[in-house]
Amino acid sequence: MKKITFLALLGILALGVEPLYALPPVKVAATVGPSHGNVSVTIPPKAVEVAPNVFSLGTAFDSASDALVEGYAIVHKKKGFAKGNSARGPGATSCYGFLAKGSKWKTVEPWVVNPANPSGLSHDFVFSTLGSGIAKWEDVTDGVVNGSGQNVLGNGATTSAVLVADMASPDNLNEVYFDALEDGTIGVTIVWGIFGGPVRERKLVEWDQIYNTLYQWSATGEVDKMDFNNIATHELGHSVGLADLYSGSCLNETMYGYADYGEVNKRDLNSGDIAGMNSLY
Repeated sequence: MKKITFLALLGILALGVEPLYALPPVKVAATVGPSHGNVSVTIPPKAVEVAPNVFSLGTAFDSASDALVEGYAIVHKKKGFAKGNSARGPGATSCYGFLAKGSKWKTVEPWVVNPANPSGLSHDFVFSTLGSGIAKWEDVTDGVVNGSGQNVLGNGATTSAVLVADMASPDNLNEVYFDALEDGTIGVTIVWGIFGGPVRERKLVEWDQIYNTLYQWSATGEVDKMDFNNIATHELGHSVGLADLYSGSCLNETMYGYADYGEVNKRDLNSGDIAGMNSLY
């Protein structure tokens, strides 16, 4: 029988009891897409790609939970920079999947955003859009839109301080900001948590997000720009524990893995998004 390497096994654990993707050969990831020489943030050279657009950041000690946790960077690619296969969430007809079964938020923490951006989006708009995006996911924890959902990601605040996404270890701060990523990458969400072992012991402990300043961002769905509401709602799905989808039958889900200029259909959650959030929480 062919032996499973530790890193491949780590990838399987990170994606749940039933892997959401057919895992490719594990490889070192130095960058996210072709370099243009003006990139500020890249995936660490020691990270490994354990599934299409999902990079393992390894393990680190989380002082807040007094536990060893794993980190994953989930890369949101622009249409035309495709790597994903046709995988989707568990079940033949369900368009949802988890980072790992049972890995969810069990404590409520605040988050912070530095809303400064070169696209002219107002600071109030960036902050309120993130807040409303979080509310969409929290609302459907009971499986019903405009229901009596639970508080999952807590309250936010703005800052002018320089924020840094944590790709080496968690720092007990959930951070959101704009910075230069590789061309073809719209945004990156980093999630730290416990993804393996007994399901009852799994949990999420931190999330960070970066939105790529190499693209222009829009508040109104302009055809030549990335719609911030659309992309942020998708990225926040990772923050609460949901995985990307790559099946053509799941194109209309907020968690579909690719996006493009002027796209706005992911602003509102679809049936698979709602079912996945309700199943997880």
